[in-house]
Amino acid sequence: MDTIRLEHTFPEVFAKRSDLKSEVWQQDVLFERGKLYLVEANSGTGKSSLCSFIYGYRQDYQGIITFDGNNIRNLRTKDWTRLRQRNLSLMWQELRLFPELTALENVQIKNRLTGFKNKKNILKWFEELDISDKLDTKVGLMSFGQQQRVAMIRALVQPFDFLFVDEPVSHLDDVNARKMADIMMEEATRQGAGVIVTSIGKHVELNYDKTLLL
Repeated sequence: MDTIRLEHTFPEVFAKRSDLKSEVWQQDVLFERGKLYLVEANSGTGKSSLCSFIYGYRQDYQGIITFDGNNIRNLRTKDWTRLRQRNLSLMWQELRLFPELTALENVQIKNRLTGFKNKKNILKWFEELDISDKLDTKVGLMSFGQQQRVAMIRALVQPFDFLFVDEPVSHLDDVNARKMADIMMEEATRQGAGVIVTSIGKHVELNYDKTLLL
């Protein structure tokens, strides 16, 4: 997948609003593979909705979203399954980890589906993110910042053309935010992928190709 395009797209809940001032909603926006984007937003402007629409998790939007020119409303369940395993990866704002499983088990669940990384690679990321001592700790007992690092590792254990990270460093100090950004960009660059980072405040300082105000 090389392009994701939004054509006059906006959440249905905004249909009656006449005060939308956005560089994304109701615009023609193109995301290209290999480029880095920052989507800045105020709370309540649909930042997480944007990720959910593109990921196919929600369909309550107006307008058109296309992958390489193909309207995603025409995709079937099996198409989405393939896309989420091979082309799209998403780190949810709310993380969606399994609290009853350990940090390593949460990552392994996805990696067993993709077979993309070996255990040595995964353990190296845990060490680089300073959570190697949490491998066997249940996620529900970890801080949110620690959970964010687990969620990032999980997002990276698959092939992807586009990586979406929704508020990835909201609970991290600057040092750990920088470490996570470096790991994210190293893997994205290795895969030649596009990266879309969303933020309502704190965000990773990177050389963004484009910044959009939602």
